[in-house]
Amino acid sequence: MSFSNTFDTTNQGSAVSNREDLTDVLSILAPEETPILSSAQKQKASATFVEWTVDKLSAPSIAGISEGADVTAFTDKFAGRAKLGNRVQKFRRDYMVSDMQEAVDSVGPAKIAQAEAKAIRELKRDIEGAISGRQDSSTENGAGTPNALRGLGKWTASGASGLIPAVPSDVPTDYQTQASNNSAIGSAYTETELNSQIASIFRETGSVDNLMLVADTDLRQQISDFARFSTGGVVTSRSTNYDGESGSIKLSVELYQSDHGVVSVVNMNPACSPSAVAGDTGNNDDGFLVNPEYYGIHELIPMGSTRLPNLGGGERGFVDCALTLGVYHPRAHGQIVT
Repeated sequence: MSFSNTFDTTNQGSAVSNREDLTDVLSILAPEETPILSSAQKQKASATFVEWTVDKLSAPSIAGISEGADVTAFTDKFAGRAKLGNRVQKFRRDYMVSDMQEAVDSVGPAKIAQAEAKAIRELKRDIEGAISGRQDSSTENGAGTPNALRGLGKWTASGASGLIPAVPSDVPTDYQTQASNNSAIGSAYTETELNSQIASIFRETGSVDNLMLVADTDLRQQISDFARFSTGGVVTSRSTNYDGESGSIKLSVELYQSDHGVVSVVNMNPACSPSAVAGDTGNNDDGFLVNPEYYGIHELIPMGSTRLPNLGGGERGFVDCALTLGVYHPRAHGQIVT
């Protein structure tokens, strides 16, 4: 008696986890971190275009007032205000598990809950890539082009320089990211460059204690090299953290003590970097200096999962959300492109 195999030869990927003689371990080999999304304030959106108001203080005046002088002129304290806004973008990932895959004993069970969980993880990476990107916002045109949000790489633009895009046309000059907040030197990133950016942001906000440096892999290595120096081709450690109990030596930089405050250093998801989402997967030098106090996520439709009727092929559904990125003060942030 002969038996046919259980693999769907037209879609072998769906059956690749059918049990043979393997350990019950399911590994998804992909970076999942979403530091920019995870650090953002969360707020509710009520329209497909979200707006917020920006303002600034006038310059200090050291002029005195004569005794007995009356007030003869008045200043409109709201004259310098401006409105900024961003489009809400819809995100969605679908999932399904065939009825046969649901029934078979599989490695790391290919059940509907696992499919749903994987879709959620993919959706979060989609959002991280969009809010980190250099793309500008766009409006749905009824001809297949949907709403798109403006990414942080565009919000923090200070004039086209290398990979840094042109300044958004609807952001008034007084609220555009300063060129000194950004680094586009086209060579190795230096500690001097970082300190210049931190100082520039401090001049705008008065504090950098909440500042976070989100660095892609190559940039993160260059920052860790701040703890080393080279003389005659010999690399020497300038700062070493030694744990006597474990016998480990730590040379990575996680907190950088600048002249103006402490900046935390975290890993950027290399799959979600501005260069990666633009198709340049070989560039791992992207970075952002961001202050979570000055940006947030506005949700029109919170992330949720919808199960659809089984039409005979198996359980299915989708996860979706609709949101946008609010950059409450572009001058509080910067970006790095080397």
